[in-house]
Amino acid sequence: MTAESPALGDADASAGDTDIPPIEVSDLSVSFGDVPVVSGVDLRVERGSLVGLVGPNGAGKTTVLRAIKGTLSPDAGEVRLDGDPAESLSAREAGRRVAGVPQETSLAFDFRVRQIVEMGRTPHLGRFDGHGPDDERAVREAMDAAGVERFADRAITEVSGGERQRVLLARALAQETASLLLDEPTASLDVNHAVRTLELVRELVDGGRAALAAIHDLDMAARYCDEIVVLANGGVRAAGPPETVLTADALRDAFDAEAFVGESPATGSPTVTAFDAGDEGALADSPDSADPADSRRVHVVGSGRPAGRAVARLAAAGHAVSVGVVPEGDAAAGVAADADAPVVTAPPFAAVPSERRDEAVALARAADVTAAVGKAGRAGDELGSNMAVLDASDRIVRVDDTFGDGDLLDAVRESDEADTSGR
Repeated sequence: MTAESPALGDADASAGDTDIPPIEVSDLSVSFGDVPVVSGVDLRVERGSLVGLVGPNGAGKTTVLRAIKGTLSPDAGEVRLDGDPAESLSAREAGRRVAGVPQETSLAFDFRVRQIVEMGRTPHLGRFDGHGPDDERAVREAMDAAGVERFADRAITEVSGGERQRVLLARALAQETASLLLDEPTASLDVNHAVRTLELVRELVDGGRAALAAIHDLDMAARYCDEIVVLANGGVRAAGPPETVLTADALRDAFDAEAFVGESPATGSPTVTAFDAGDEGALADSPDSADPADSRRVHVVGSGRPAGRAVARLAAAGHAVSVGVVPEGDAAAGVAADADAPVVTAPPFAAVPSERRDEAVALARAADVTAAVGKAGRAGDELGSNMAVLDASDRIVRVDDTFGDGDLLDAVRESDEADTSGR
């Protein structure tokens, strides 16, 4: 099944004025009793676009989706579906414009899977209408696309949580709407089905539909979404393409976590490695461990994955990092490039040119502390110039190849409290 098939492609996706976004939210505010959940939320989803909602638990992602779907009324603001105020639409008309896949997969009644998917046709039927050929086609193709046709006659109570999630996706596809709302669509799925689900959504979007998905996996969001909206502390903290939104500062602000953002070599999309900002050994005891007053200039000497890990952790903690000398193509050099950190490289398996050694020496002299990782500067270090780099350093901390995050940050933090040259 592809996005070009009648049920899953452009049946209703091209309806209406193409200049009007299928989903538009303006100044949305929702409270539960006296407790505000979201306030002043603005977002829009264009045709042919997949927008990801990300944020910590309790940030209001599900609340925003429910307000768009019409299952709760906002306190203020407006939701428009294909240009019309959602509040002006009947439930049946809204159901022809937007379909939802909820996060909750519990279904109390012993319906067959096929019957659950057939419920997606309800907005297209009159009160006493039965299913016609178009309805049967839509149900069949939706089940095929979601991969649930093989257990179509099984009771919904007899399938796994992940299978239920796919059944609910099939139900939404059977509605043949121009827009989809998905609340953690991959939360209950194994890796294979999670990828298949987002690949399917991507196909539908590329075929002209609009989709808004709450996604907890930041790497998946970066890989599949055209835009990302970060919800935190009751409002939108950042919005835009993944490469501009998924930054260390934005993630620290939204999730209260230190993060290193690099580029996946497999997909070319941003990839996020998060660290708990409250870990023992963080730069400061206060929650704001990235305070510039606590940051240091740290030069990393070492190579391979251990040195790369050190660069990532130090950069995520807010330190200004430099690296070298490392072999060209080394893992540490790649991480340094992702961190926009100065790096000195030299051809592998060859003598280090004197000018490259001098560059690394200058970086070490300018640093507050040098972190020597693993064998750096010791017997077995293939880059003899690293000894000259260490000799130029005022303070040196050493960590082995299996260092813990806390060990590294503690050593850097304490480097100006004691003589830790380690020479």
